[in-house]
Amino acid sequence: MVLDLKSGAVVFVGEGKGADALQPFWKRLKRCRAKIEAVAMDMSPAYLCAVQTHLSKAVIVFDHFHIIKLFNDRLSDLRRQVYREATEQLHKQVLKGTRWLLLKNPENLDNTRDEAKRLHEALSLNQPLATAYYLREDLRRVWEQSDRSAARRVLDDWIRRAEASGIRILIRFAHTLAAPRSGILNYYRYRISTGPLEGTNTKIRVLQRKAYGFRDTEFFKLKIYALHETRYELVG
Repeated sequence: MVLDLKSGAVVFVGEGKGADALQPFWKRLKRCRAKIEAVAMDMSPAYLCAVQTHLSKAVIVFDHFHIIKLFNDRLSDLRRQVYREATEQLHKQVLKGTRWLLLKNPENLDNTRDEAKRLHEALSLNQPLATAYYLREDLRRVWEQSDRSAARRVLDDWIRRAEASGIRILIRFAHTLAAPRSGILNYYRYRISTGPLEGTNTKIRVLQRKAYGFRDTEFFKLKIYALHETRYELVG
């Protein structure tokens, strides 16, 4: 699915999840001669290749929510590894059920449920887990800077610290971020994300549940296009 981030309108609904599903969109885009300035997307190599091929002049902005989600997945993997390797039953009890605490932003921890205390206890048991957690918080700072230059310094410093941590998961993630630096920092040229697209996906899932599924694919596509009041402009 392709969304116009300015209007919020769905402009294309493809079939399937691969980059090939976008082929009809590229043809329509060429016919209508629309000019795309910037594209917000995840770091999927297949989609990146497709966008670079068909929109060579567009600025690519790698979605920061997706990047944080990827890191959260690695953090969850590390917690599971630490839990499996814990030898004392007490440590296992402390680590059990802390996944959501690790993924929560510090400001969202519920003090009435002692969540900050439980998180601190879990982090104190394992240095690699604590390092990964605090690096996750530092990674968020990349998108909180005043300009691109400041963000570049924060990102480069983060990559260096992750590489120097000696923790395999963090080293691999640092390498994941090193190559697409420009796409990450392009957020400071176009402050866009795939957030609106995720919101539309949620509406689509609700639509499916209410209708108990759609047997007619074309009718379902029309319902998706109608989710937004703005009429989409890509025709052909």
